[in-house]
Amino acid sequence: MHRFMNGLARYMALLGGLVLTALILLTCVSVLGRGINTFLHSGLGEALLGGATKTLLDTGVGPILGDFELVEAGIAFAIFAFLPFCQITNGHATVDIFTSRLGVTANKFIQMVVEIVFALVLILIAWRLYDGMLSKMRYNETTFLIQFPIWWAYAASLVAAVVASAVGVYMAVVRTVEFFTGRVIIAPAGGADN
Repeated sequence: MHRFMNGLARYMALLGGLVLTALILLTCVSVLGRGINTFLHSGLGEALLGGATKTLLDTGVGPILGDFELVEAGIAFAIFAFLPFCQITNGHATVDIFTSRLGVTANKFIQMVVEIVFALVLILIAWRLYDGMLSKMRYNETTFLIQFPIWWAYAASLVAAVVASAVGVYMAVVRTVEFFTGRVIIAPAGGADN
């Protein structure tokens, strides 16, 4: 089971990374287009290029229409796509000022409770995303500039949130079994300790 969950979490993280890379490229191209457009509209651009500025402007040089709408939807998906991998590899930041003075049993209990609460929160988020998606579908809401249905972004985020919920529940079960049996199934180390 751990191999499957780990593979699923890694797949989602890779998918989130691809989406994030595409969004970075989109943003760079849009900013470059905006800069070139501004230059072409400036007095310096017209002085240096003359009539070529109008020709370039007529080709549509400028920012990508709706770039921020695409970034908003893509970032939401990427965040949910990275959560499962962070969860299964214990990559969440921890502050152990208080817990470092406690015994092993107390720390295992705290970790079990945190995993259970986190799984419940992820399930709640997935449920609310599903409800929000249905609402956006029902009212046919679209983005302002490029008019793509908002529910598409909700659906993409929902898929990643459901995977995050499944991994969260798996980790809660693992930590519960570890607490009650004393076995170590997944090493607890690996978070960013501060």
